[in-house]
Amino acid sequence: MAQSHANSAAPASPWIYAPWLDLLVGCGAWSAPLLAVAMWLTPRYAHGWAVGFYLLAIIFNYPHFMATVYRAYHTREDFEKHKIFTLHITLLLVLTGILLHASYRLLPWVFTLYICWSPWHYTGQNYGLLMMFARRSGAPIAQSERRWLRAAFVASYLMLLASFETGGSSDPLILSLSLPAKITLPARILFGLAFAVFAFLGFRRLVREGGVSKMVAPLTLLVTQFLWFVLPTLVELRSVYQIPQTRYSSGILAVMHSAQYIWITSYYQQREARAAGQSRWRMAAYFATLVAGGIALFIPGPWLVSYLFHYDFTTSFLIFTALVNIHHFILDGAIWKLRDSRVGSLLVGSGKAQAPTPAASPAASQVAASARRSGWRFLSAPAFRISLAGLLFLWGGVDQIHFALLSDDGNLSSLESAATMNPYDSMLEARIASAETQAGRRDEAVAALTSAVEINPHNAALQHACARAMIEDGRYEEAYEHYQKMLREFPRDGDALVNYGLLAARLGHPDEALGSWQKAAEANPSQPNAHLYLAEALDQKNDRAGAIPHWQAFLRLANAHPDDPAAARSTRISAQVQLGDDEALANHNPEAVAQFQAAVAAAETAGNPKLESLALAHLADLQEKMGEAKGAAHSYQRGLALDAKTADPRSEAFDWFNYGQFLRRRAQSEDLAYACFLKAAELLAGAGDADLATVEPVLRESEKRLGKKAPAAKKDLPQLLARAADLPGNFF
Repeated sequence: MAQSHANSAAPASPWIYAPWLDLLVGCGAWSAPLLAVAMWLTPRYAHGWAVGFYLLAIIFNYPHFMATVYRAYHTREDFEKHKIFTLHITLLLVLTGILLHASYRLLPWVFTLYICWSPWHYTGQNYGLLMMFARRSGAPIAQSERRWLRAAFVASYLMLLASFETGGSSDPLILSLSLPAKITLPARILFGLAFAVFAFLGFRRLVREGGVSKMVAPLTLLVTQFLWFVLPTLVELRSVYQIPQTRYSSGILAVMHSAQYIWITSYYQQREARAAGQSRWRMAAYFATLVAGGIALFIPGPWLVSYLFHYDFTTSFLIFTALVNIHHFILDGAIWKLRDSRVGSLLVGSGKAQAPTPAASPAASQVAASARRSGWRFLSAPAFRISLAGLLFLWGGVDQIHFALLSDDGNLSSLESAATMNPYDSMLEARIASAETQAGRRDEAVAALTSAVEINPHNAALQHACARAMIEDGRYEEAYEHYQKMLREFPRDGDALVNYGLLAARLGHPDEALGSWQKAAEANPSQPNAHLYLAEALDQKNDRAGAIPHWQAFLRLANAHPDDPAAARSTRISAQVQLGDDEALANHNPEAVAQFQAAVAAAETAGNPKLESLALAHLADLQEKMGEAKGAAHSYQRGLALDAKTADPRSEAFDWFNYGQFLRRRAQSEDLAYACFLKAAELLAGAGDADLATVEPVLRESEKRLGKKAPAAKKDLPQLLARAADLPGNFF
């Protein structure tokens, strides 16, 4: 409803039906308890709440759309008055629906428009009702006050919209600007303050002169707007909870908005019928018409498209939902204006004046008579209308049963029954796959997901789920082939490219893997995994110079997003060590030292002695090559001290072995080097022959050098090891 620009004479009563009903439903006074009940029931009784809520949609949501259609198309006068909306834009939306069914990629744009427009539509209705009640109370509203109140409502919507656009969207059908919180946080606070200030300025004089009792309905609507828009955003600012965008179009708010809409339209239609002298108009018949019409708007279309064209039922339902809503938003904005003399008279004034009905011309009368003779009489017959309504109610009941069955997650029997009712539903197949997985039937789960992908190959999430199921079932060849097909549909899907590369590498196609990871890094440069795998692959090809920028990119992205599963702290530390190795091989010694030292510090902070020791060993090797013998000795000794805490005999063995070789190169006593080699051999006693084969020749050579001193060295091994590990720096 739009605001008025002229005050009308107030009616005898400021109320529509009765104070309690008007305040609860029309002004939204039931918002707080209903929102609390919904938040409490949803997680505890998920299936029952979903089924009950869907029934509420048939009773309230769907009929409220039909109420707008009824209002705009009920008479030729209304149809002609708003013809640009009732005919031309309607035809445009029908063509859009056909186009969306033909091109899935367009759906997110239209669906996002619907999601972002919904709260604006609610805001407009709350504001329009506030103005209506203010005028019905007889309070004169100044133009400046009207502007302040409108600004308050606009600010509350913008506050919510800023929350919608904060961060990325988790729903592939909802596009987001992905604005950082550091930008939207001050904006949301500013809009919240603006709501409070503008509301105060708008109501200050009205409450002072008329009293709270006279303004109770407008004030209640202001509180409702606060509960619907401002409070959830404030809660979000104080917690990690993020407002789900779909809540404003498909949640309890949609039910309250729809009930509010039916409440006011039923009053309008009743007054209009009485003003026109239609004594046979009945509220029950009107509501039945709305329910039947609402079912007709939403339910038959997706079912028919699904069965006739084997099109995905869920996708078709979302298309119909988005377009019917957008049509409703456009049409509603055109027909509900308090400044319209007819609307203002019936909602605010006495409503006694009947809108004139133009007299039909003789030619029009002849056309009408011809139409009646050619079948119009049959279509308008009560028996036909009752039969059609009965069919729609039956269809709505079947749809309700179908929804109850498909929403019973984990109940395989119910899900399979729903699939027999409509076998062309990708989301239903995905739920069947989940139930099959829970039952331990992986083959059946893969089959269900494969069926889901066949029904809707344009859904990337389903494609990924199918591939994951194949991988979990050990079907690597099938997953590999699946990703090949998927990448033809989504050539720039970063996750698909990364996973395809992993499978290619596993199946012995290293060049294909490398190419896939390169495409992934190009398609999504901010994905750390692509750079990680690419750097590792280039290292294996001895392309150190090519690997370095990808190690650097991975570390930059991983450090910026430490909560990313791909950016685990241990992975970051290992990457720093590998980057240090590559920098050293490229003769970038200062850069390599910096990486090793950063890895040591990070591992120490993380409490990971194994990685800290590894980084120290690599640092020591580089320091020795750079001629920094004292620093190398210190790094080796620190690493050996940490090895005692790692419970990793293999790593400890090679640290002793490398330290022994270092001591020999630095011309230290042979018995100290021999003790290190002997300790390494002892630690590798239970290891494979390959590891021992590295140590034993060096151990035998050292033993030969010691000659007769070797048995004494074996006997004094603990003391020799302690001496070796504590050699002061000036010995080097």
